[in-house]
Amino acid sequence: MDSPQIVISASPHVHSDRTSKRIMYDVVIALIPAFLVSLYVFGYNALIATSVAIFSCLLFEYLIQKYLMKTEVTITDGSALLTGILLAFNIPAGLPIWMIIVGSLVAIGIAKLSFGGLGFNVFNPALVGRVFLLVCFPVQMTLWPTAVENNTSLADAVSGATTLGIIKDGLQFGETMTEISAKIPSSVNMLLGITGGSIGEMSALALILGGLYLIIRKVISWHIPVMILVTIGLMTGIFWFIDPEHYANPIIHLLSGGAILGAFYMATDLVTSPMTKKGMVIFAIGIGAITVVIRLFGAYPEGISFAILIMNAFVPLINNYFKPRRFGSKIKAKIT
Repeated sequence: MDSPQIVISASPHVHSDRTSKRIMYDVVIALIPAFLVSLYVFGYNALIATSVAIFSCLLFEYLIQKYLMKTEVTITDGSALLTGILLAFNIPAGLPIWMIIVGSLVAIGIAKLSFGGLGFNVFNPALVGRVFLLVCFPVQMTLWPTAVENNTSLADAVSGATTLGIIKDGLQFGETMTEISAKIPSSVNMLLGITGGSIGEMSALALILGGLYLIIRKVISWHIPVMILVTIGLMTGIFWFIDPEHYANPIIHLLSGGAILGAFYMATDLVTSPMTKKGMVIFAIGIGAITVVIRLFGAYPEGISFAILIMNAFVPLINNYFKPRRFGSKIKAKIT
């Protein structure tokens, strides 16, 4: 009599009544408030960029799975949809359409499906697409639309630098934070989203509300987002305390750039983050520390995308070190 086959599926191996599809759509729901703010600030440009990214990711996943991999098409599971949204959230609203399509191909074709699809990818697909575009098209990827505050619709925008970009450029030209503070949005504007940046960087408040929704729904654990933000806050706070004229205060670092977007929505990806709580804490501290180092001493004013991808590569090692005790193992009793 033949023994039954044992099929080993992709991680994570967690028993739950939540399906991958349900989790993906929960994250999509959590991103709706931030998307609405981006529409209010950037108007149809944000809608076009997001629509193109979503359609491209769905199309490439369908074509590659059906005609190249010849496997079951899984575009309805929500993962490609979410990748498209997150990719759009990491690019300027006015990025040329053909570049968005290229970024979608890299995200789906290289970062996801070349590893075998959902559950097998090592790196966050949306971030791989974003970093690819940043490296290949640095000029277009750093032409950030800036909301015009005296425009009642806020749909029109002009090209400008992000808050972190203004700070880095000012410090390099010898300005102090007192002088630079007059050029950057207030903390309230950064919290509400009346500032320049990528589509998903607009409203820290909207992103936090969505993140809290995910924690309440138990889609993500609080360990990763909280520890990332705490690490960024503590490290930047130390530098600011030592020299407040040459380092921005931690509130600016937390509310500007992609810190909150990355902490709640990309670092928490179930496939590319550690499985244990201790592993999550180490993972998150690493992301926060690398982000601060890049922001303060690197060439780019932002660093969380690179930090997450770097720590994604360490996840197998973290999982191996902090792996839970195997079921059925025994602790050797001390003989007295």
